[in-house]
Amino acid sequence: MAKKETPQENVQVVKKIVDIAEDMRLTIKNQKQPQLKIPLRALSNVEYDANEGYFKLLKNIKARTLTASTIKTFAQTLRMMALSKQLVETNDIATKREAYYVSKNWGEARFLEQPESDTVMDDFEAMMKVNREQIGFIPEEKGGDIAGELVVIDKDQETGKELRIDCTKFGSGAYSVPSSCEHLKFETKAKFVLAIETAGMFERLNKHLYWKKANCILISMGGVPTRACRRFVRMLADAQKLPVLVFCDSDPYGFFSIYRTLKVGSGNAAHINEFFCVPQAKFLGVTPQDIIDYKLPTHPLKEVDYKKIKDVIKNDPFCKQSKEWQKALEQMAKMKVRAEQQALAAWGLNFVIDKYLPDKLNNPKTWLP
Repeated sequence: MAKKETPQENVQVVKKIVDIAEDMRLTIKNQKQPQLKIPLRALSNVEYDANEGYFKLLKNIKARTLTASTIKTFAQTLRMMALSKQLVETNDIATKREAYYVSKNWGEARFLEQPESDTVMDDFEAMMKVNREQIGFIPEEKGGDIAGELVVIDKDQETGKELRIDCTKFGSGAYSVPSSCEHLKFETKAKFVLAIETAGMFERLNKHLYWKKANCILISMGGVPTRACRRFVRMLADAQKLPVLVFCDSDPYGFFSIYRTLKVGSGNAAHINEFFCVPQAKFLGVTPQDIIDYKLPTHPLKEVDYKKIKDVIKNDPFCKQSKEWQKALEQMAKMKVRAEQQALAAWGLNFVIDKYLPDKLNNPKTWLP
């Protein structure tokens, strides 16, 4: 998916871009208004089937017709397509920020702010039904940090020779997931992957070599996981047949922005969820019940938290099929509190290593689906 391909392997992507442009040219030649048909990227246009394990895009589209009022956006989309074609043909890449600045040479079609550029890029990606790395665009953000019993097999960018990267050999640091990881391969004897919401908790577990004690692979998501991070976890879990356990804060955001995105994807990226979600993931904690069982310090829920709980229970396709998650959210709303991972430090800085994680790993019944 997200690999740096050779020009020969990019032929199909270029052909699809040319076909879209040619169809518009013929439409204009026939004195008709050309249209760009773009899948509607929203939670309202996805469905969740537990057997498939990810948010699947439905058929609703938004048609962008060339009119006096849409001429600028239409032109911007065509220029973005042209830039993509150039990148793919030359085997080059551009960050989203670079693409925004390239547009400054597009005259009246230039973008005034980057959110405009990002939206057009996302629409084009959805229209092509590929991920943005395949059309030459890469994210700005890093993919996530990795520590533990894992060898990542990469390639030297100059020679193409195999590079073996041992994730146990980074001292006090960690291996960073590259923005494009489709070409990677893996070797490991680990028993599971532990994906962690906060960088601070990842650092604690890595400093004390928890991955060695538990024979696992630690992955720092750093909040909502990037696409590269999600793809890395999915590829690793599939290739090595590893369980993926997720360790987040106990709040609606951790549950249904971070965990849900990793497990089943999002409405905004529904056209690529099949490749960027981790259906085998389970939520290890922190759960609302953990707040009670471990007598954790808490913070009161805010109005935005109550609103998200209500919205998720009513509208989220994944939650609507999970009685366990509905129950957990209702329990949290009734308790009126949330808790952070770091709240476990109230019982000692390494309580999470010595007590909490061993307890949770030994009792899968406490996990959420």
